[in-house]
Amino acid sequence: MSVDESQERRTGGSSPERPRRPASAAPAGHLDGQWEGLADQARALADGRVTATALVQRCLDRIAATQETVNAFRRVRAEAALAEAAEADRRLADGERLPLLGVPVAVKDDTDVAGEPTAFGCAGVFPPKPHDAEVVRRLRAAGAVIVGKTNACELGQWPFTEGPAFGDTRNPWNLAHTPGGSSGGSAAAVAAGLVPAALGTDGAGSVRIPAAWSHLVGIKPQRGRISTWPDPEAFQGITGIGPLARTVQDAALLLDVASGNHAGDLHRPPAIAAHEAAGRDPGKLRIALAWKAPTTFTRKPLHPDVRTAVTAVARTLAGLGHFVEEAEPDYGLVGLAFVPRATAGVGEWAARVPDPRLLDRRTREAARLGRLLGGPPLRRARAAERRQQRRIGALFGRYDVLLTPTTATPPPRVGTLARLSGWQTDRAMIAACPYAWPWNVLGWPGISVPAGFSADGLPLGAQLLGPAHAEPLLISLAAQLQDALRWHERHPDPHPVPDAGLSPGGR
Repeated sequence: MSVDESQERRTGGSSPERPRRPASAAPAGHLDGQWEGLADQARALADGRVTATALVQRCLDRIAATQETVNAFRRVRAEAALAEAAEADRRLADGERLPLLGVPVAVKDDTDVAGEPTAFGCAGVFPPKPHDAEVVRRLRAAGAVIVGKTNACELGQWPFTEGPAFGDTRNPWNLAHTPGGSSGGSAAAVAAGLVPAALGTDGAGSVRIPAAWSHLVGIKPQRGRISTWPDPEAFQGITGIGPLARTVQDAALLLDVASGNHAGDLHRPPAIAAHEAAGRDPGKLRIALAWKAPTTFTRKPLHPDVRTAVTAVARTLAGLGHFVEEAEPDYGLVGLAFVPRATAGVGEWAARVPDPRLLDRRTREAARLGRLLGGPPLRRARAAERRQQRRIGALFGRYDVLLTPTTATPPPRVGTLARLSGWQTDRAMIAACPYAWPWNVLGWPGISVPAGFSADGLPLGAQLLGPAHAEPLLISLAAQLQDALRWHERHPDPHPVPDAGLSPGGR
């Protein structure tokens, strides 16, 4: 069935091909404004039009101005970041050039930064880490300044970013709503213009879900593309690190800079050139549009605004010359492989917490389940991965890309899920976010791109999914969509206030 069978059987198209913008020429922002991107800032620094000290100070000022409203950051490295910016200015003055020399970025609260605690959304006193995570080492090697660590829900379990350890992180588009989770702090920081880009982690959609609900591009790379060291793998292989940015070009640039492996990593995929791919035409592709979510034995109704938005994305792709039709992957019972891996990961991380009594009751329940499933059930779940890859991957014999909604609903209001029981939380979470997590089981790449807004003005997303190592193709296609839809030209209110949370914001 086609995207719009009532109008035409085949939605591949006769529209003329749009000219592509080179990846190095993403729309330039104003360096005295709030919305310049990662590449914009890097070019301005290299050209001497701005100093790293000025960029970082402005970033810190914005964080401070929004911490009472957006609440994106768990830790702010003000003194250290300014010292690193001053050093970057000296290196720039000496003629040194690196991809992100002097550019401020943020990382998530589950990522080690030397001298800072890694609490991963938990309450309690955590010791400072003696070493950077491998991904942070690579950011520093590219010249980036780490301005802080962003909020995440407790152990990354839920699609909201709220908790007693840090409060409520709110959506810059509407402060009454969540930006999503678990990388909600990173998404809110980028959406609010506090930093040009940030890293998150994705164990069940935790980069893609907040990207969708914050009007951003979020990339879940191939498993192992970005090192998870000091963990050889994260959450039994289902969690990976990925970028959040306002443009495909910036997300791809951050992906390139962050990619690479430590000798201790369990997964080491071949290298790609993501930023280069953002400047290539993807060619004419066969795209499957799927509405059906994997079987979970719970209700997952699709919100009509989401269906309308994703259908519009499909029509845009058809107008760009791609063949788009409805087709469903054979998910089987992939959820039976997800639960043991996810809960075992929660149990492993919970064992690191200084005071487990401070954990949310739902976390303690998940950790207990993880311990129960950590033997033969976990081994069987991991052994099933290749069969699941063959079953679901059969779709890619007929199609190049799978298009789905990123989420089934617009972003919920803050507090909607925070006080539910564990079972109630799981049901609500699955109902809102049923589409992302299978790709974590498979270890394959996916990208969430902005798909417009709900009738209430809340951001929505569409998901581009591919087989193993398909990031370059997905990035090329996402960049082509960006050229057509121009989502990066729309921003939320640059000065969100609590009253703005009562009605949709944006301009």
